[in-house]
Amino acid sequence: MGHREDLLEGAKRCLLEKGFVRTTARDIVKESGTNLASIGYHYGSKDALLVQAYVSLIEGLGDSFDPGWGAGDVSAPAGSLERFQEVWASIIRSLPESRAVWMLSLEIIVNGERLQEVRKLLAEAQEQGRSGIVPMFNGVPEDELDKETVDTEGRFYQTLLNGLMVQWLFDPDSATTAEQLTEGLRRVIGGVGES
Repeated sequence: MGHREDLLEGAKRCLLEKGFVRTTARDIVKESGTNLASIGYHYGSKDALLVQAYVSLIEGLGDSFDPGWGAGDVSAPAGSLERFQEVWASIIRSLPESRAVWMLSLEIIVNGERLQEVRKLLAEAQEQGRSGIVPMFNGVPEDELDKETVDTEGRFYQTLLNGLMVQWLFDPDSATTAEQLTEGLRRVIGGVGES
């Protein structure tokens, strides 16, 4: 690995151990075996490096959400309530192992005023997250999604994911289940037709 990759891996380890607020450039350098000048050269700033490390950690989580559909093991049709439930069940199964990453997300939310640069960079990365989650539900490859789908379905799933993450961090035993999410959606859809 070169300095760029070493810095990224070191930053990921620092984030998981210390979080955004407590991680210093010197911590990253020590963890990565590089030097301070490498941060500026490869990433521009410590905050930009931490954002890239966080995005990389989140992308890794996205891979753990996939219940194996990439191999053609789809048990429910794309867009169905059954698929909705299967995806959420898979996401919920992954939450205990990814607690440290979700704690980082919560840290950004509660310390947003102190992490202005980080928050700005991550706000720009949110669209990427929205487009990454949609294919699990509707089966359309990410590179074929139109902007309207990402801006509607992607935001819907991202909002549910963020709320579910907060519930699981607060109290996993009382957090919403995939079955409860699906039944809630079923009732909302049913109620729309009654208006």
